[in-house]
Amino acid sequence: MRKLTVIALRAVLVALLAGSVFVQTVMVPLLAADLEELDSEYAYLRVPILAITVLGFVTVEVVLVCVWRLVTMVRRGTVFTHAAFRWVDVVIGAVVAAALLIFALAAVLAPGEPVPPGVVLLIGGAGVAALGVALIVLVLRMLLAQAVARDAEAARMQAELDEVI
Repeated sequence: MRKLTVIALRAVLVALLAGSVFVQTVMVPLLAADLEELDSEYAYLRVPILAITVLGFVTVEVVLVCVWRLVTMVRRGTVFTHAAFRWVDVVIGAVVAAALLIFALAAVLAPGEPVPPGVVLLIGGAGVAALGVALIVLVLRMLLAQAVARDAEAARMQAELDEVI
């Protein structure tokens, strides 16, 4: 990966992480204040919505940190090792957790009349999309496993060739 690409990707990751921290520290308290104004019959929604929001941003932050680590491994030329699997597995877990949080939000909002059914359906669709992202990353993990195996095989063959020469 070229140095400029790594710098650009890291700049994007820093911006996203800063934005995520901003949302957690500034926007979530504002959301909490707005939820205080809910009718008393919907007051039960306040805590679950806030908890799901904060946990959702935590999953985003976990993914950003893991991508940072993977980019570092790419830059160092060590991404085709078994150490990369740990970071990819954490990304998959975080995306699945985010999908479950999205489904939980849909379940919290579904009963009663706080939001229209179409909105709940859209939220459920976002959960399915998140699961799709997790499956895509899982496929990419399988490709990484194949690349690691081929890299190890190439190193073994190179060592045998060096012995012959």
